[in-house]
Order: sequence, then structure tokens, then C-alpha cells
Amino acid sequence: MLYQRFTTLLPFADAGNALSRRSALTGLAASCVAASVRWSWAAESGGGPVFSAGGPDAELYGATEDYPVKDRWRVYQPGNPASPKYRVGAFSHYDEIFPTRLVNRAATAWPFKRTQADVSYQYKGSHSSLADYLSRNPVTGLLIAKDDRILVEHYQYGRTDRDRLISQSMAKPITGMLVGIAISEGAIKSIDDTAETYVPGLKGTEYGATPLRALLHMSSGVEFGEQADEGNGSGRDLDRLWVDMVRKHWVSNKGTVASIAQFNRRIAPPGTQFRYASIETDVLGLVLRYATGKSLSDYLQEKVWQPIGTEADAKWLIDAEGYEVAHGFFNAVLRDYARLARLLAHDGAWEGKQIIPAQWMVDATTVRASDGYLAKAEGGFGYGYQFYLFPGSRRQFAMLGHLGQRILVDPPSKLVMVQTAVDEKSPEIWRLWSGVVAQFGQA
Repeated sequence: MLYQRFTTLLPFADAGNALSRRSALTGLAASCVAASVRWSWAAESGGGPVFSAGGPDAELYGATEDYPVKDRWRVYQPGNPASPKYRVGAFSHYDEIFPTRLVNRAATAWPFKRTQADVSYQYKGSHSSLADYLSRNPVTGLLIAKDDRILVEHYQYGRTDRDRLISQSMAKPITGMLVGIAISEGAIKSIDDTAETYVPGLKGTEYGATPLRALLHMSSGVEFGEQADEGNGSGRDLDRLWVDMVRKHWVSNKGTVASIAQFNRRIAPPGTQFRYASIETDVLGLVLRYATGKSLSDYLQEKVWQPIGTEADAKWLIDAEGYEVAHGFFNAVLRDYARLARLLAHDGAWEGKQIIPAQWMVDATTVRASDGYLAKAEGGFGYGYQFYLFPGSRRQFAMLGHLGQRILVDPPSKLVMVQTAVDEKSPEIWRLWSGVVAQFGQA
């Protein structure tokens, strides 16, 4: 065979001891309760980022070989390295494995302030510290900030604040944000337009006949097997999409639009059933490309990345035809992810300027009464426009990616947490987050 199966590519797919998406969300549901956290402010001149050369199970993740980026004996490199040994290196040097497009940083970086915070929280009936958390979880980067102030910034496995770390499926909400901006500018006329309105190659197909709202909600009703540990999907269709769209020069000549259009069996009316399918974000990416006349990277750079004062260039995986893979594989430094999270915490506003329409952000992170099927889309959590929505009366939402990539946002307090990782072996992050919000989350 010219390729191997790509089950480790799948967002939230079960890989070894990693949690599936459903079990991760169920763990979150069980952990979203108040927890005690104690903290103290250090002096304004408190320290900057904390770096560690190691991390839990460092040898498993390639420490003895200086965290290799790719397997030099393998001509083909999988999207997500099947062997944990390559994850640290690959997830911080993704452009050495695949072609990417540059998203240029701002001319002047917007500066965070810093205040050190000593955090502890309850986990399994005992007090735990951030040091405990990092010693148990294969995290490459962890940052907690409240509005314009960084409270915690730690790196492991030799990664630094200059490494571009992979988003996995956290790119999906980025695509959703761009749809909101394009609608506000008139490039896309309505969220209820169908995809074929903008993408001629999808005319007459089931995805082409699907409204953008249903695509944003992962409720197209088109059959697409993705989930490796649930039902009969087994990742078969995402594997095929990856091969045809990203690796077409090797095994396929379909092209981007045809790679998507081949999935053409409707099993439910649009907007009636939630079913996680990465391809739906790829359809939105095509709509954006045709509607704006710009690549996703260029559009993001112009509308978001530079206006929020990013400090470093980002990179986004492109497929064989040069289209960004809208469902994943964006790469940025940790503090720029935190800037993006801060923008979201302010409902799309940045230093007095509205970058993403505020009403779009509200709509993207709440469930309409008429969309009740989304209120508990998965594991007790709701689903908005590519965001996961926390249960309970307090408005919180998350950007989630395979193997522990997380951006968590609490708009009432402007508190955010960013995590990049190489695996997720427990739901402990949700206990940490719920505890941090309990203490730091006062508005």
C-alpha cells in the first residue's frame, strides 16, 4: 500500500492511551464544578516564562534523540506521527514535514503584562499545584492569562516561547471566525446561503446544498465517517479525504473540490443532528476562499492576526492545490494563541475596535432555542459555530484539538487558558480549569 491508515490524524481519535473526544468531554462534564484554588500575586517585576528540558515520560516522547521532527527512514510522514517519539518535534516544526502558508505577524507586538500566580486546585481529593499538573501531563506549553496579564507561562520538553505549536482542530473555530467577518463585510451574504452559492464545483452535490449554518454546527446531515472509537466510522472517510486532498500527487488526482464532493450521501436533513465531521470545516474553507478571493491565511492575517498585535509569524498547512486545510494544523507561538483567546474573551473586540462582530461571537457560543439538539451535542456539552460550549449558566467556551490542544475562555472575567500537548491521558485539565475559574474568574 502507498499509505498507511491515518487514525492518529483524527481530531480526538483514540490513540494508545489518549482520550477519545467523547470521553474527554465526558470528563469535562464531570469536572465542571467549583474547586478551591489558592493564589498569590508576586511583584510586578515577577519572572517571565518557565522552561523545562524534560517532561513526563520524556524518553517516550523522544528526549534521548533530542525530540526528532520526523522519521528519516520513512519517505512518507503521517500527519500526526503514529509513534509518540516524533510528536514533540513534529508538533513544533510542522512546516518541516508538510507545506504551509505564512501568516505574517503584526508590525508591532501588543505587549502582555505579567503577574506571577501561585495556583493550587483539588484533584482526586487532594491539593495539586501547577508543578504537579505538569509532572503528570505531557504538556508542551501552558499559559493562563486574565485580560492583559499573564499569570502562568510554562514550557516542557525543551520547547520555548519561540516555537510554533500545532493547533490540531483548534483551527476549526478560527475558520468559523473568518466566516463571521466575511458575512459582516458582505463577501458572504447570509449564513443561510448554501455552499454551492459560492463554490461552483459543489453545485448539485449534497455538501453544496447544505446551508452554512448547518456546516458551522457540524449538522450537514451528509454521511462522513470520522470517529475512530465510536460507531462504524473508524476514520475511513477522513483517511480518504486526507489522501485525496493533501497527498493527491502521490495517490490521487481528484483535487480539493472533488475530494470533498465525493462524500455525497445524505442521511439526515441539514440542521437536525450533530455529527462531528472535519470535512464540514473544509467546505467552509472553500466558501471563504471563493467568497473573499483570498487564501484563509491572507484573510486571517489582514482581519485578525495583525490587528491583535501578534509577535510571531504563524503557519497553516496547505493541501496539494494550495488551499488551507481549514479543519486543522494551524501553527503559532503560545502567546499569540493567548492573544487570540483574549480577543474571543472580549467577544471580538480588541482595544476598542471590533474585529469580529460581537453578535457573531454571541451567536457562535450560545445555542438558539430552535437548535435544541445542539444543547448537549456531545458529552453533555453544547456546540456552537465550531466552538464547544460548557454546561451551566455561566457562559464559557472552548477550542479543542486532538492530543490535548486546548483554548478555554471565560468571557465574564476575561480569563483564558491555552495548552499545547503531545497526548491527553486524563481529564485533569478540566479540574484545573474549573478550579482556576473559581478563584480567578471574578468579573
